[in-house]
Amino acid sequence: MATTTFLSNATINITQGATTTDLSDQANNVTITVGYDALESTAFGDTGHRMVQGLQSVDVSIDFFLSYGAAEVEAILYSCLGTGSTILTISPSGTSETASNPEYVITNCMLSSFTPINSAVGTLATVTAQFTAGTWVRDVTP
Repeated sequence: MATTTFLSNATINITQGATTTDLSDQANNVTITVGYDALESTAFGDTGHRMVQGLQSVDVSIDFFLSYGAAEVEAILYSCLGTGSTILTISPSGTSETASNPEYVITNCMLSSFTPINSAVGTLATVTAQFTAGTWVRDVTP
């Protein structure tokens, strides 16, 4: 049984080059999947597969409300497109890191594609940005 209730209010900062932009108020969904590649180390005589930790793996999916302009969602995502040098800083609720609000910093991730125009009559324009690769760090120190 859950002992606490958590209401999401994620903080999402995107850094490209020397510019960091807080896009928390332009997003409504973020998912981070972190892990490691599993490398097989099975040797002669083993009776089952053995694995060891390989390189870090990370995938980040963010749903944004599309907006257009010099410092808006479409322009920021466009500046990240194909660079492999984007830094994402994401926490579940606000910017103060603690054990109950860990911050994840994903460095040198890649946005390989995105949909800059996604329009339908009577709906808000949205885009899902999928960032992959890079390295990740979990920070809980205030």
